[in-house]
Amino acid sequence: MTGKLPEGAPCLDGRPRFPVKSTIILTIAGMLAVIIPLLLMNVGILDAYTVLIITMGGVNAIMAISVNTIVGITGQLSLGQAGFLTIGAYACIFFNLDVGLPLPLAAACGAVITAIAGFLIGFPVLKLSGDYLAIVTLGFGEIIRVVFINLKSITGGPNGRQFTTIMKLNGTLAFVVVTLALITVLALLQNFLRSTYGRAIKACREDEIAANSNGIDIFRYKMIGFVIAAFIAGIGGCLYAMVVGLVQPANAQFLRSIDYLIFVVFGGMGSMTGSVLAAYTLTALQEMLRFLPRSLQDARLIVYAFILILVMIFRPQGLLGMKEFSFVRSWDAFVNLINGKGKGKNRKSKGEVSNA
Repeated sequence: MTGKLPEGAPCLDGRPRFPVKSTIILTIAGMLAVIIPLLLMNVGILDAYTVLIITMGGVNAIMAISVNTIVGITGQLSLGQAGFLTIGAYACIFFNLDVGLPLPLAAACGAVITAIAGFLIGFPVLKLSGDYLAIVTLGFGEIIRVVFINLKSITGGPNGRQFTTIMKLNGTLAFVVVTLALITVLALLQNFLRSTYGRAIKACREDEIAANSNGIDIFRYKMIGFVIAAFIAGIGGCLYAMVVGLVQPANAQFLRSIDYLIFVVFGGMGSMTGSVLAAYTLTALQEMLRFLPRSLQDARLIVYAFILILVMIFRPQGLLGMKEFSFVRSWDAFVNLINGKGKGKNRKSKGEVSNA
């Protein structure tokens, strides 16, 4: 029996085949996501301000992925991700300026420190669920803010601490680094969610009793999801510090966590690509509303909230719901469409010849 095995299907020896086609398509899509904006910058279509907005959209997208890992995948409501962002940002500054580590190594240490903080906080927090978990994580964010206000030697107090890096001075480099980091985080997390660990976490989300009866350690897998979300938030905090150049304890406040939760709800809880799309869309929308006439400037936040309310009324599941946008499926659909048109033309030409 001859025939092509579907991509990812196991070989005769039981080992899974390497998904060559998917890897090529996703690599090309990632390269285009970086190259096309760079070309638009070179021809002057995208100015420095627009590039900064796109870069901040990437940072917000990483934070939205972090929140979605807890809310959409693990099924726990957390309102303290802004606190993890602030930990990662200050850790990156500390390791770079005070310890003297190179910037990439300082960022890696900052993400690891944030993951460790998530691990320590997760032990008491993950014994709760629902509204109780949300309240405790909200309190955690406020504790982080107050602690950082009083650690003036490390954080600079309420005024924060400046962090001038090459990414702050070079907007093009900042865009490339943030976009590559976002693509890497998204690709690795999607692969993780398709693994046995990811499926176990989703099982805990769907039904804890059924998952526990099948031998899944609920607390363990919740902890894994919580630590991964904290690690991603630490990456977002490091990138935020590099791009903005100023980190303040106010970054850990409750309203910042609500902003990231809005990205997740707007894009669809459980959909990572939906969160990324929502983060870029709402970041651009917030900046567009700044250019309203002066008479409407005071109503800017009201207009923003009104748009969100309309979306939630007519699309309560979010932009993508729980679905993921697939470049591979989109490419297959495009190829099938082209092949279908080609076959239709061939059939039409054959019919004309036969009639003749």
